[in-house]
Amino acid sequence: MWLPLLQRTLPRVGLRWQHRAAIEVANEPVLAFMSGSPERAALQKALSDLKGKTEAIPCVVGGEEVWTADIRYQVSPFNHSHKVAKYCYADKDLLNKAIDAAVAARREWDLWPVQERAAIFFKAADMLSGPRRAEILAKTMVGQAKTVIQAEIDAAAELIDFFRFNAKYAVELEGQQPISVAPSTNSMVYRGLEGFVAAVSPFNFTAIGGNLAGAPALMGNVVLWKPSDTAMLSSYTVYKILLEAGLPRNVIQFVPADGPVFGDTVTSSEHLCGVNFTGSVPTFKRLWKQVSENLDRYHNFPRLAGECGGKNFHFVHASADVPSVVSGTLRSAFEYGGQKCSACSRLYAPASLWPRIKAELLEEHREIKVGDPTEDFGTFFSAVIDNKSFERIRKWIKHAETSPNLSILAGGGCDDKVGYFVQPCIIETTDPKDPIMQEEIFGPVLSVYVYPDNQYKEILQLIDSTSPYGLTGAVFAQDKSVIAEATKLLRNAAGNFYINDKSTGSVVAQQPFGGARVSGTNDKPGSPYYILRWTSPQAVKETHAPLGGWKYPYMQ
Repeated sequence: MWLPLLQRTLPRVGLRWQHRAAIEVANEPVLAFMSGSPERAALQKALSDLKGKTEAIPCVVGGEEVWTADIRYQVSPFNHSHKVAKYCYADKDLLNKAIDAAVAARREWDLWPVQERAAIFFKAADMLSGPRRAEILAKTMVGQAKTVIQAEIDAAAELIDFFRFNAKYAVELEGQQPISVAPSTNSMVYRGLEGFVAAVSPFNFTAIGGNLAGAPALMGNVVLWKPSDTAMLSSYTVYKILLEAGLPRNVIQFVPADGPVFGDTVTSSEHLCGVNFTGSVPTFKRLWKQVSENLDRYHNFPRLAGECGGKNFHFVHASADVPSVVSGTLRSAFEYGGQKCSACSRLYAPASLWPRIKAELLEEHREIKVGDPTEDFGTFFSAVIDNKSFERIRKWIKHAETSPNLSILAGGGCDDKVGYFVQPCIIETTDPKDPIMQEEIFGPVLSVYVYPDNQYKEILQLIDSTSPYGLTGAVFAQDKSVIAEATKLLRNAAGNFYINDKSTGSVVAQQPFGGARVSGTNDKPGSPYYILRWTSPQAVKETHAPLGGWKYPYMQ
């Protein structure tokens, strides 16, 4: 039954069916949106259609749209007078109804052949790649203040890649079977987890929301998806596309909610079997503690997967190529306003190169345009996500203005009259242990420490010990011995490590993403390892010959 369904899907996504259930998938091409291109025209029309519009977004529980009295609004970050979405919070009672509906659907969904589940995600990827691409990009731009290219690499390319590669990995996983020795046959059944998975997604990547809810569902799990308040518009669109692609309505419950209410409710349910999370360290720690406190009530030990950000570094050696350093650092630090978990926020520059690096950074900094990404495609980045983020970043800039250790070299202006705008800020510090070099800011703020060339080994050790995070980092050097030494000394400092490249821009199946320490559980979304987190394998042995007797030969 499943083979015709999957084969009908394959030609539309350029896949090749092979023996032993192997599927070839390529990364989705990133479109250029050049002037006059059809994709640019489609996007501009989609953006025009959203002007002044407010989309109504209900909770979806048990396949039914539900509105509660707790009404909220998502506003556009670069124009906070525009309410892009009206939605409501699920309360504790509604969340418990969602849990009941999900658990009731679990047994049937888990019994679906993996190839049929995969076909749904291949179809959803087709829709995102083609007829729904402009829509998801426009909603990500308007709702989350992404530029054209940042929306394209996120809400189109990465999300499509997650759906296609996860589906490929899921189908191929079933082909991984244990050896059989006559007269027995051995097999492995890759079951979903028993219970429900709570998926908590962030604002900064539309693709992460789709993956946090989608990957467990693909593997036969049922999910309660709590999307970010500030990514509601795009998240709901992804959810609707999955339904249109054939996902049964009870597999994922769409439940916007207050964070603590959601956390308290899901962690107190005996049916919780997993938490799939991207967000802040304090929130993930709170969820982990709640799970620990409730262990005795669960049917299983819940799986906890979390990604919590970073304090990512660029280390520059005296042998580095300066233009690569400057371009890579500007992109990593300031694309999407530094609101990427992988964004570079600390730069270590050798004294011999610093005058040139500084001059080129400041020269290019003057070319950065901050504004409305829907009106001016020349905008490099737009407003930060909300007032809370704006105030946090402004507090760090004020710290730089008043600290004797810090000097603002460029930028740092803040204006929230129309949108939550922060100008890209470059700061030099004389203290490599200043809090601005240790704590995550999640905004367009780059801090630089200049070190004596001959102390680069000590600086590598300093980088490793300065921050509690371990997400991404980059080394810029042409000296191969320095690269080798840095790779060894920074072995545990970054889960994604870049050599002569910026610390951002991981691609599904090419650089599976994640880090350890307080950056998270390093489960590597975008790889086959990730989907294993959402299975509970069952080993089955079938013997084809009767057991002749209970005595062993040595007993004769």
